[in-house]
Amino acid sequence: MTTHREAPVWKTTVIVSTSLQNHDTVRMLMAQQHRIRSSDSVEAGAFIFPLSGTAFLLVDPQDLPVHFEESGIIEKIKKFMQVHRNSFLLLYTPFTGKKELEILSEIQCRFFGSNLRILPVRNNAEVVEGMLTIAKATSKPHVDNICERLSQAQTHIVDSSPVWQMLRDKL
Repeated sequence: MTTHREAPVWKTTVIVSTSLQNHDTVRMLMAQQHRIRSSDSVEAGAFIFPLSGTAFLLVDPQDLPVHFEESGIIEKIKKFMQVHRNSFLLLYTPFTGKKELEILSEIQCRFFGSNLRILPVRNNAEVVEGMLTIAKATSKPHVDNICERLSQAQTHIVDSSPVWQMLRDKL
């Protein structure tokens, strides 16, 4: 009889804007036993994962005025990107109406070519899952493990590829 060993549960510290203290995503992170630290000095709507060096800014288009340009969100995102070099924008769109698509398109156009990555999310579970997946994949020792596995896969592909074998034979 073989026993299945489960991987240890990953837990980390998350610095959260005090504006999100009572948000469902914070409750979900706490339920998974992540350590939550609230801070007044963090941008409103921000989640920061210090061990992975990633930061997430949660934006809900429903909270923005009808005239998107007047909201100041572009300046807020620019400031967030200047402070956090590994930044992600979580665009909360539970449904994709015309307003949400226009905002998503405008933000994508404004920040095309920058280091900002935009993740449209439909619910709080996707917010938490997206943040934790990225934070875990970019934190030690997981990032080292991923790099090692990618290197092994590359080596295996090169060693067993008929194309590479043919190229070696030609040289």
